[in-house]
Amino acid sequence: MVVSQGFDAALAGVLGLLVGSFLNVVVYRTPVMMYRQWLNDAVGNLAKVDGIPSLWSLVFGPKANTPPALEKAADDAAKTLDALPPFNLSRPASRCGHCGAPIRFYQNVPVLSYLFLRGRCASCKASISVRYPLVELVTGAFFALCAWRFGLSLTGALWAAFAALLICQFLIDLDTQYLPDSINYILLWLGLIGAAAGLTGVSLASAVWGAVFGYLGLWIIYHAYRLATGKEGMGYGDFKLLAAMGAWLGADYLIAIVLVSSLVGAVLGSIMLVAGKLANKNIPIAFGPFLAGAGLVCLALGPDTVRQWIPFAFPLGALAL
Repeated sequence: MVVSQGFDAALAGVLGLLVGSFLNVVVYRTPVMMYRQWLNDAVGNLAKVDGIPSLWSLVFGPKANTPPALEKAADDAAKTLDALPPFNLSRPASRCGHCGAPIRFYQNVPVLSYLFLRGRCASCKASISVRYPLVELVTGAFFALCAWRFGLSLTGALWAAFAALLICQFLIDLDTQYLPDSINYILLWLGLIGAAAGLTGVSLASAVWGAVFGYLGLWIIYHAYRLATGKEGMGYGDFKLLAAMGAWLGADYLIAIVLVSSLVGAVLGSIMLVAGKLANKNIPIAFGPFLAGAGLVCLALGPDTVRQWIPFAFPLGALAL
């Protein structure tokens, strides 16, 4: 039995290394894809299109026309955007961010290529961030953990996907202070589907109410803080992320998630302070990495272990039914 568990974990761990390599692509390219889309939408709203009112006229009245200089700039920008080469998760092929040299398949083997190249580009010898192999190792470890607990099963695959999506949100929000809806929605729907199929150990009712209360809880805090201070304390992506995690872990788990996220925030904040990342106190700290980190901690420890360690965080246990 143990041998079988070890084989399943090792096999899943290797798959996790490969997935981790892909997650590095997702983390870098998803925000760029978002920026392109936003810029394209903004330019499209200002550019002149026959039969469609411009955003300018919708804001300032039907008789108001977009200033000619702004309209020309929007038209020029639209043409420039249209001329850009495709950019998505598969195109263009991976290349060095410093010299643009293509990365060959044998230079893209998870962890091993980094060690073989000694952390430097094969062409220009520029330094490669150690974060790339770390993401691969962490993803591989979570995949191995899920296979150890659940075997090579649909349940194990589902929880491995949970870990992979949270790793993406953790890093993207840490880098950009954005939590892409495209990833939050996948996380939410997988949690609800997993509960409906009986794969996550959470009832569908608890998953639905977890999503509802997860979103509304932070929504209320956000607006209360905004009314009290006139400032925005978090973004709507945080609401959606907690809603998605509520769908996975259940309504009674929400308080525990917030408590664990505080611990993750303290640890991460201390690391960033030591690294000099928080030298400027005017730079806001994203809340998403704390939430995503809390989800990963709960998965690593096991939901039942978290219940045992902080039982006071589960006063709404009836909602798990």
